[in-house]
Amino acid sequence: MPDSDTLATPFAGLATPMLEPFATLSVHVGPAQEIGTTPRGRRRLIPITGGHATGQGWTARVLPGGTDYQLLLHDSLADLDARYTLETDAGDLVFVQNHAVRCAPPDVMARLVRGEPVDPAQVYFRCTPRFETASRALGWINERVFVGTGARHPDRVEMRFFTVR
Repeated sequence: MPDSDTLATPFAGLATPMLEPFATLSVHVGPAQEIGTTPRGRRRLIPITGGHATGQGWTARVLPGGTDYQLLLHDSLADLDARYTLETDAGDLVFVQNHAVRCAPPDVMARLVRGEPVDPAQVYFRCTPRFETASRALGWINERVFVGTGARHPDRVEMRFFTVR
């Protein structure tokens, strides 16, 4: 078996990813539309009704009309796919597709699903947002990888997004 020095040598030039703050978001949500239990899990659609985002040198509002497509895979795990649009203070539009995993003990998840307040420290909520924009000022976001963390509240989702450097 090769030693750790032998394994590390060919990869010595690879950068270790670093995180740099990108934006904070507060995404307002409406009542869930319960589709029911399908062969894939319990399907719910959460309307996105507004909100705001703040980044370095820019702000934006979350436009109403997006949706968080939720699939509750079992009593402690949810797969989330939110799609919505930001409009920056400069008038640029940014499409956001945010895939997330939310995991918590069954009793905590049940409270979240009912729309009750839950301590965010009790929930694993991590996400991988992707952005698309025609904006020249923010065009670089089309070419980067992002990760984030979030917290679900009864009327909104708060998130922090980071650029992977």
